[in-house]
Amino acid sequence: MPRSKKFRRARLIVLTLAVLLVAGVGYGGYRGVAAVRASFPDVNGSVKVAGLSAPVDVERDANGIPQLYADTPVDLFRAQGYVQAQDRFWEMDVRRHITSGRLAEMFGAGQVETDTFLRTMGWRQVAQKEYDTQLEPETKKYLDAYAEGVNAWLAEHPGGESASLEYALLGVANADYKPEKWTPVDSVAWLKAMAWNLSGNLQEEIDRSLLSQDFSADKIAQLYPEYPYARNGTIVKTGSVSGDTYKPADGSSAPPAAPTAQGAVAAQGLLKDVADRIDAMPQLLGRQGQGIGSNSWVVAGSHTTTGKPLLANDPHLGPGMPSVWYQMGLHCRSVSPTCAFDTAGFTFAGMPGVVIGHNANITWGFTNLGADVTDLYLEKVTAPDSYLVDGKEVKFELRKETIRVAGGEDRTITVRTTQSGAPLISDASSEQRNVGTYAPNGNAAPDRGTTGYGVALQWTALTPGKTMDAVFKLDRAAGWDDFRAAAKDFAVPAQNLIYADTKNNIGYQAPGNIPVRGSGDGTYPSLGWDSSYGWKGSIPFTALPYSFNPASGFIVTANQAVVDPTYKYPLTKDWEYGTRAKEITDQIEARLKNGGKISPNDMQSVQLDNTSVMAQTLVPLLLKVQIDDPYVREAQDLLKDWNFHQDADSAAAAYYNSVWRQLLNLGFGQKFPAALRAEDNCLLVHAPTDPTKPDTTTSIVTECGTRDPGKAQPDGGDRWMEVVRQQLTQPESDWWTYIDAEHHEQKGLNNLLAEALKDARQDLTSLLSKDISTWSWGRLHTLTLREQTMGTDDSSIASGLVHKMLNRGPYELSGGTAAVDAAGWNAAAGYQVDWIPSMRMVVDLSDFDASRWINVGGASGHAFHQNYNDQTDLWAKGQLLPWAYSKDAVAKATKNKLVLTTG
Repeated sequence: MPRSKKFRRARLIVLTLAVLLVAGVGYGGYRGVAAVRASFPDVNGSVKVAGLSAPVDVERDANGIPQLYADTPVDLFRAQGYVQAQDRFWEMDVRRHITSGRLAEMFGAGQVETDTFLRTMGWRQVAQKEYDTQLEPETKKYLDAYAEGVNAWLAEHPGGESASLEYALLGVANADYKPEKWTPVDSVAWLKAMAWNLSGNLQEEIDRSLLSQDFSADKIAQLYPEYPYARNGTIVKTGSVSGDTYKPADGSSAPPAAPTAQGAVAAQGLLKDVADRIDAMPQLLGRQGQGIGSNSWVVAGSHTTTGKPLLANDPHLGPGMPSVWYQMGLHCRSVSPTCAFDTAGFTFAGMPGVVIGHNANITWGFTNLGADVTDLYLEKVTAPDSYLVDGKEVKFELRKETIRVAGGEDRTITVRTTQSGAPLISDASSEQRNVGTYAPNGNAAPDRGTTGYGVALQWTALTPGKTMDAVFKLDRAAGWDDFRAAAKDFAVPAQNLIYADTKNNIGYQAPGNIPVRGSGDGTYPSLGWDSSYGWKGSIPFTALPYSFNPASGFIVTANQAVVDPTYKYPLTKDWEYGTRAKEITDQIEARLKNGGKISPNDMQSVQLDNTSVMAQTLVPLLLKVQIDDPYVREAQDLLKDWNFHQDADSAAAAYYNSVWRQLLNLGFGQKFPAALRAEDNCLLVHAPTDPTKPDTTTSIVTECGTRDPGKAQPDGGDRWMEVVRQQLTQPESDWWTYIDAEHHEQKGLNNLLAEALKDARQDLTSLLSKDISTWSWGRLHTLTLREQTMGTDDSSIASGLVHKMLNRGPYELSGGTAAVDAAGWNAAAGYQVDWIPSMRMVVDLSDFDASRWINVGGASGHAFHQNYNDQTDLWAKGQLLPWAYSKDAVAKATKNKLVLTTG
């Protein structure tokens, strides 16, 4: 007889408390001890692994970072699968349930809506097609070996407490769950999650449309200003495209040839529901779309103290436990054409190879290119199985999906896909089936009827590609030609790839499957019933921008524009605005002035630059505001001698950022529709007394925002700094009209700045203290690393206890949004850090053993293991760990050695 829900919850509470006792004070019941320690990996001695042709050595340093040594690549990747499963199998298992839309099988009915959306997009089906039809035989052989290694570990740990603490907790509510064998497609599918979180301007496309219900096209354009090309520059000086061949214009030497209505369209109801569905998606890499930034730069040996290039990289992603990255080395004992791997760096648990790092010849780094690779299409659905294109009915491709639900009945959904391969994502829940009611349709649009329009998602990641091939090619690349050959296969997500080699070359390549559009520019949803809005293929790889040994001697990529508008192919209209890129460039140029050289310490120092560039513009204006109230003026005076550094112990940084937040809310947030405002942002508004008669008399009601606070607007990021910078030149702009605390309308920039200074003083008094001597930015700007695979709902005692057990923090951080040290926070939600430099590395091409790296968490995914988050304190302080690479250096750093033997 099944146990009751009440019994299961009581048992979970007891188990959780037992584990907390063990973790917190070192003793407790046998069950608690077993739950914590049973799954810790064996890191010494030997263990048999089925399928190995010869022993593989696994050498771990004090931080638990493994370096693997094998005789063949197949053995190497089989061992990688085994070792990653030792450390991170729970994380890997949850991730594959996300990418395949099978979370409900683990966690029950509460995940059906998420599974429905993921099944509708069909990540798993695309990954299967990639494996079946696109990947090279050698790549598939490595993926197969990796899966066999995972399954060798899984055979020893078939589920429950012997696999991880999380399985013990899951078993209380879902005792029947047992993990399935790993498959190669499970690894490939993770690329879809990467692509989703780095997929360009989908959120901006939705937000512009939601804004159109209240603002004109001109007003919306002010909120999405043109990129400041003259001030912040581009990654490469824009070259020319002759035919489909790009020619650099930045002094690059020529490398060898590479291998062979938009406007006003808005569907507010429909797009709000789509936005809600996106918000509900698991965010293992952070929030989707714009705002996911990163820094990377490379300096030629002629400008360094080492005489060889230096390369730095720090991708900005959402924080969580365990860390999204996994550090490791993959080494063939004897490097040869038959076993060519000798690489180390950062990868993802569940995916073979190294994603970012170096080998014996080259190093490479990534930042998000930000190309527009997604479009939403409004579709006129004419029948359950058809829709309209160019005045004719066209059939959907239909497929059935069955969602299995732990403790509940199966759910069956029908997925409808257009002829261009775009799934109708407005089918993802019953709420979205009647949501096209309000879409302005213009004179040429079909009648929306009683059910409105549907919305379909066109996305390059839904086309099978060869990115997994690219990963293995990068890992064994010997030079620039090999690097570009790998980049050619790197379809999604589109990234900025930077490069350096031991022969003193540096370079940059823009890769990716980037669409060429017909009508429209991708800034608003397109008209699905007009085929002219369809995609017309992709930009040829040979036409994509690159740079090789530019005359400047360095290359900076920090999500700024790659090229200016003279480039033949539009890449996007939603670049990040280049604040970080210019700051990095300015710092490099300052160090190189008068013949100076860049050292490895300089590279690390630039990574930690927390300057608020916007404050340099805004603070002088704030100091000019006449404040009569001494209580407010005391806080204003903090800004007088501030150096604009956002150090954790800075009171001025705390006050400035609060003023910035108040300014954004007064000038913009107050005016935004509820669909963009945070859930706790409530305003008094005029509404019809009778909602069914909108033209009747109105009354004042409270209207609260409806968006998840972490994704609300205005978020205060790079774009908002450019918006405010431009509006500051217009002191009487309508944006500076606001409602004050007494609910009176006020006008003018000076009045708004005074109000922001006052509101910030009150805000920090409430949050910190009336005594400004106790204020500090770090007390506001905190990071909590949350274990996300167990869910985020803390509404029950059990769930709250689980998260208290698995989360880490809070940590008081320096940095800020659009600073190089990008500890980002959303001004519409609060001051808590919601995206971070997820790792940092500085690679020294003169001596790879002198390179440095750090992870935000640790190697282990097992709570309470000594390597669960042993790197976090160092990371928060801006420190880096030594990065041993050579066999001698690894041997010297080795603390534990495990030999995987033939089974």
